[in-house]
Amino acid sequence: METTGAEEARKRLPQILARAHRDGTVTIVTRHGVPYAAIVPVSRVAREAPKLTTLRGTARGCYGDVARYIDRLRDEWE
Repeated sequence: METTGAEEARKRLPQILARAHRDGTVTIVTRHGVPYAAIVPVSRVAREAPKLTTLRGTARGCYGDVARYIDRLRDEWE
């Protein structure tokens, strides 16, 4: 893994992208010493990203009682 400042990353972006693709190098881009972003090979992201099926049901309860709300809307439109 390598770390580089934002301005330096801007100047060297083609090389950073080539290293990510060719060698699998991860580059952390910092701004004033604070990590802001990472340039990561696509193969690594695809391998480590959660599958949508594993996220099933994870938002349950985030929006309140949606069924009751929809029933009220249906009643208004009938």
